[in-house]
Amino acid sequence: MDIADWRRKIDEIDRQVVALLNQRAAAAHEIGKLKRSTDLPIYEPNRERVIFDNVRAANNGPLPDIELQHIYERIIDVMRALQKDELASAGANGKDQ
Repeated sequence: MDIADWRRKIDEIDRQVVALLNQRAAAAHEIGKLKRSTDLPIYEPNRERVIFDNVRAANNGPLPDIELQHIYERIIDVMRALQKDELASAGANGKDQ
């Protein structure tokens, strides 16, 4: 494969990553709704540790574990923000809606 082929491959992988990130965001949004209805906290450090352990266990490289964790730290930050937005919009609209 030449560089153009590799770039097309990367473009296709990026489309798949975007689709998966949006699936993850939808799941996080639903979890935010459940947390709202059960008064669970948004930040759960034990759950984050489980996520980091899971992604490191699934990592076969060449991406180093620490770099993968840095990527997931950012993903989790974004997902947590989605959950905070869910709680904030619920508070503005009334908790029973």
